[in-house]
Amino acid sequence: MTRPASGTTDSIAFIGGGNMARSLIGGMVARGVEPACIHVAEPVDALREALARDFGVQVHADAADAVEGAGTWVFAVKPQVMRAVCEGLADRARKTRPLAVSIAAGITAGQLSAWLGGDAAVVRAMPNTPALLGAGMTGLHANAAVDAAGRERAQALLAAAGETVWVDDEALMDAVTAVSGSGPAYVFLLAEAMEDAGRAQGLPPEAARALVQQTLLGAARMLTGSDEAPAELRRRVTSPGGTTQAAIEAFEAGGLRKLVATAIEAATVRGRELSAAND
Repeated sequence: MTRPASGTTDSIAFIGGGNMARSLIGGMVARGVEPACIHVAEPVDALREALARDFGVQVHADAADAVEGAGTWVFAVKPQVMRAVCEGLADRARKTRPLAVSIAAGITAGQLSAWLGGDAAVVRAMPNTPALLGAGMTGLHANAAVDAAGRERAQALLAAAGETVWVDDEALMDAVTAVSGSGPAYVFLLAEAMEDAGRAQGLPPEAARALVQQTLLGAARMLTGSDEAPAELRRRVTSPGGTTQAAIEAFEAGGLRKLVATAIEAATVRGRELSAAND
């Protein structure tokens, strides 16, 4: 990874060692980052011990010990405790000027900067759960205090878990959360509904599940492996008067597009509410 422009070394401190932090750490180590350069603060003994055992990283019970000498601090704690964690590190942040990367939903860059003592370089990141498999999607927003080197470091870090996209307008991060952050759950709901429908048509449960899983996997690969728009891919597999057209017409008549738009809007609004609740 690129050497930080601030801080004293190129070590990285994770504050929080849960599933998302674990996925990022695993991806970084797999890409050749030296485990000794990764420090993790995690209060739960079992999680801390597992990280040390599985990846060889340096682990600590206290966040202040983990950030010692680190140029990048990755905040991977629950949103409701983020303020207390940041304020506990504010004095050190003012002195060492690290790059702060947050993967907490609903916490703005402005809030993080203020809690870290003001004028902190903050990258707000919104990964999703496929990051646990290295197939994630992360939206990134940098505040004005982040320089080009800081953006590069943040992107390299999150790229360990999948693809990334930068969002210049932070107000759109709530939409990122609604589309990709929460998005895997929408696919799981669709899979659940398709399995239920298949069983209702007489398919054995095992067959219904296998058919749905491989169909969604194959469709996703077609989407990511093609330059064509989803509408064009749909058109190509929809023969006039055929079975697919009958199903698509049923979806359209049932208001699927409007329902999806309403769901995305509801998730976006909830993201804004979470941000406001932390002021």
